[in-house]
Amino acid sequence: MSLLTRNFLGVVVTVFAFVPAASAQSTGTGCALAHVAGTFMQILRCQDGLTIVPETGAQFTLMDSDRDGNADSATLRFKALLIDGPTRKGKAGFQVITPQAIAAVRGTKWAVDVQQTKASVFVVAGRVAVRRPTTKTSVILGPGEGVDVEEGSGPLTVRRWPAQRVSALMARFGQ
Repeated sequence: MSLLTRNFLGVVVTVFAFVPAASAQSTGTGCALAHVAGTFMQILRCQDGLTIVPETGAQFTLMDSDRDGNADSATLRFKALLIDGPTRKGKAGFQVITPQAIAAVRGTKWAVDVQQTKASVFVVAGRVAVRRPTTKTSVILGPGEGVDVEEGSGPLTVRRWPAQRVSALMARFGQ
């Protein structure tokens, strides 16, 4: 279900969310993977209050770069994650890294979706900074806002997402 690897960055855990979990299991990043009864959904609940809901079939890796026992980032390769995180006093916010974008936050609820050559980020509550991996310039998203980050170097345009798009995305997480 999970692969635990130590490297110079700290603890790395690769999770393939399409593999059902029979019960909560420790992932080595301060998180426990639990299967939601009656569904194919799984939830990662972390000891620092971070909750990650992967879309069924999502491919991502959790990382603990500072080796403090808590996940501080995820690398998302396919499909979507819904993240709900508390404010981390004195620490950098949790971030999700995709081939097209890096999204970082302090205490909020947000989703990141990777499809082919595009990453989309949507904020339910709070604020999220989004940038391309190749630049330091970011846009800030607030509640109800999203951005689509296509491969390339064009500007990032923040938009208020229509209710239908938000509902379709949240339904993928059973919400």
